[in-house]
Amino acid sequence: MRTTAMVMLIVFAAIFLNFVLAVVGLTDLLSAFINGLGLSPMQTMVVIVLAFMLLGCFIEAFSLLLIATPLLAPIVADLGFDLIWFGILMMLMLETALITPPIGVNLYVIQGVRGQGSIVDVIVGALPFLLALVGMIVLLLIFPQIALWLPEAIS
Repeated sequence: MRTTAMVMLIVFAAIFLNFVLAVVGLTDLLSAFINGLGLSPMQTMVVIVLAFMLLGCFIEAFSLLLIATPLLAPIVADLGFDLIWFGILMMLMLETALITPPIGVNLYVIQGVRGQGSIVDVIVGALPFLLALVGMIVLLLIFPQIALWLPEAIS
């Protein structure tokens, strides 16, 4: 019950933050700023992915999801990208954030279960998985059809 209450408090705070950001007009300002950069849609997505990777190093994944989604989804839709594709890409970026030091929560969970040795050993052990996730993100940027194949086959 305490854990559920804590998670719901985080969700409520994120919803309130997103409401405040929308009222202040930050989403419109951010969209205008990104459009004013003069980048192509794919270059803009690369900038978003790099920013997400950087933020993932310092913000916990669930908080990052709740903060970034309402800001980025309208921008990505305006760029002409499929939101299902972006949702899958965002989940991969969040998974990457979970194993990226220094805030990678899963690294500390594994270290807690191990109970011995150094966290550095866990970080080194997670590097192949981090590289695999980055590779998957690059593949999705190059070939978005990978993520859209099943939804298109169903509809």
